[in-house]
Amino acid sequence: MGFVKGLAKGAIVAKVVQVAQRELRKPENQRKIKETVQRVRHKIR
Repeated sequence: MGFVKGLAKGAIVAKVVQVAQRELRKPENQRKIKETVQRVRHKIR
């Protein structure tokens, strides 16, 4: 049973990574990330 659970967890993690990579390729999401990073950098200074 532990093997099946491990396999299922691995498949879920792989799917999450796949979706995250797809979303990060989108220009609008890249812009949002850049804006957020700039805001955080500005607050730190």
